[in-house]
Amino acid sequence: MKQEKELAMAVHAEVTVPRTLYWVGGVDGHLVLIDQTRLPVDFVEMECRTVETVWEAIKMLRVRGAPAIGVSAAYGVCIGLQTVAGQAEGPFFARLDEVVKYLAESRPTAVNLFWALDRMQRVGHQLKGRKSPAEVAELLLAEAHAIEQEDREMCHAIGRFGAELLTDGQGVLTHCNAGGLATADYGTALACFFAAHEAGKKLKVFADETRPLLQGARLTAWELKQRGLDVTLICDSMAAQVMREGRIQAVIVGADRIAANGDAANKIGTYGVAILAAFHNIPFYVAAPSSTFDFGTKTGADIPIEQRDPREITHGFGRQTAPDGIGVYNPAFDVTPAKLIAGFITERGVIRAPYVETLARQLRSATAKSA
Repeated sequence: MKQEKELAMAVHAEVTVPRTLYWVGGVDGHLVLIDQTRLPVDFVEMECRTVETVWEAIKMLRVRGAPAIGVSAAYGVCIGLQTVAGQAEGPFFARLDEVVKYLAESRPTAVNLFWALDRMQRVGHQLKGRKSPAEVAELLLAEAHAIEQEDREMCHAIGRFGAELLTDGQGVLTHCNAGGLATADYGTALACFFAAHEAGKKLKVFADETRPLLQGARLTAWELKQRGLDVTLICDSMAAQVMREGRIQAVIVGADRIAANGDAANKIGTYGVAILAAFHNIPFYVAAPSSTFDFGTKTGADIPIEQRDPREITHGFGRQTAPDGIGVYNPAFDVTPAKLIAGFITERGVIRAPYVETLARQLRSATAKSA
């Protein structure tokens, strides 16, 4: 365990930061996650030794961010198969399908969840009749490790391309959390800021608090501070004023699912930020790996939007702030139309409009290879 703990610390630009998730042991091992509901006050790692624990961690946002959810789900498949690894082929593959279906029901919007689960299920069934269940379990763990490593590499590539869009002294704004906590390592939107910072560019980062769960205040501000960036926290309603004052020259956010036409689903409030950026002639970028692009979804109108517990608004963090019996509407995400997006920052470079043609040309091959 000591060795895994040491490996769980990643070093970037002489700053040591904890990894969001990591696997401990071999095929009979377990997943360790940062419980993000406890940040920024408490740093707590939780051990996931059952598939039910992984499901609960995803559902309750102990692990969140589309790429991190996908990696966690891949490892969740491995955990779910541990009870049948020594059994016959029939029970083993029945359990594989059962676990994939179960984990897919944890959250509906982040496409990386389904992408990773489909990949694990497909790899498993391709080995059916060729390998024993025990060997398949070993190879599926290797596949989960590969998904994690690929995400790490994609995030660093996104950071490099995104940093090229930013200049020394700029003010930048981000909404929600798309940093290392939302991925296997380094992040998507925040990766652009980290890479620019490591290249010697001094940025002034403004982080929206991101109601109702305050991922910007609790997580983004924490990550940026950990890495030594200049970060200022603002309420969501302050973004327009900060833009009008000329403090923002670029906006970069992440995404949970991007449709074939470039419409992008991200944390609720992102659409409003995009409208404000357009009004103030500020470029609005979306940073995401190829696995977040869903070419089976034609437009943003087809993206399922998760509806969450009303108590997140009426009793945020345990304190009642609304009258009893009040009606509540609590969508977790909104969709930003492609026409408001200046470009997608991906591991393959910055992709610009017209998106229907450019996304398909530059990214379809990447998603097909991993599919």
